[in-house]
Amino acid sequence: MASSLALAACGTGEPPAQAPDLAPRGTAMTTVTPSRQDLTSTVSLSGKVTMDPVYGIVAPIAGQVRYRTVEEPTRTPTRPTRVGSVWADGEPHWVEVPAGSTFAGRLADDRATVTAGMPVASAKLAGYGIVAEIDGKQAYQIAGGLTQIQAQIDNGPGPFACTALGTIAALPAGTVPAPPPAAPDQQQPPLSGAQPPPAGPTQTQEPPAEGPGGSESTGLRLVCTPPPSVKLINGASVTLEVVTAKATNALVVPVEAVAGKQGSGKVEVVGSGGGRTDVDVVLGLTDGKVIEVKSGLKGDETLSVPGPDLPPGPDPRQQGDPSAPTASK
Repeated sequence: MASSLALAACGTGEPPAQAPDLAPRGTAMTTVTPSRQDLTSTVSLSGKVTMDPVYGIVAPIAGQVRYRTVEEPTRTPTRPTRVGSVWADGEPHWVEVPAGSTFAGRLADDRATVTAGMPVASAKLAGYGIVAEIDGKQAYQIAGGLTQIQAQIDNGPGPFACTALGTIAALPAGTVPAPPPAAPDQQQPPLSGAQPPPAGPTQTQEPPAEGPGGSESTGLRLVCTPPPSVKLINGASVTLEVVTAKATNALVVPVEAVAGKQGSGKVEVVGSGGGRTDVDVVLGLTDGKVIEVKSGLKGDETLSVPGPDLPPGPDPRQQGDPSAPTASK
């Protein structure tokens, strides 16, 4: 009787039970192991060569901004121009326009309270610069990475280093206060013997001189300058590569081995016996091919490719959503 039961069990034709953490028999699996390498994260921007671009100067510290009266220069300044200061704890922190640029306008009211990094003055570069318009997502990516920029002029010179000027923040319209008019008692009397102007309807009066203008508002933009040896042509297209972050000797895995791209994710670790386990990892930089694993792996694991599938979101029909479609009967 026992043998007949055993034969009946063997003759059912049902496949043997599969352990839930093992791949089905005969499954072809690609695996990788983590490696270490230097990693650089970059953002690509499209720009143009532009004459006399405007850029912003930011407050070096939080405090009260106090502007100075800045005279119109007669030539391009060769030294920084001090345009104001931000006072904090009774100490001034100077706001200066770099050499080679002129003061273009105030971006806040005098004695206004400002925060560190807030644009408080606009400056105009004298000559050619490279300007790339950016969007909000790119702004947050490159905000801390303006120390290393590479530029390539389409069908022209490059690549070459491009030095960033000021801030990438959008600028409001800048204003430059007009000098106060001279008081009547300060006007010079006519010279002795000079003929008075003719009286009558033919006498005309010159219109009062206009005060200095300001700068126009701008959107989010990056302004940088190439080395003096690079020949620029106004309007030429330029591609900029902004290095946003670097990691040295980082533990990396192929992006295909990870579920998730920023902050945190999961990888599937394959054991020596073929068992698979999902492991949470903390992610860092990526160059699009590999991604940094900051924690969660030792570096000697075997990972399956592709990585694990993230679980599906909750069914809206189970969340009481009346607009969710229902199956027809």
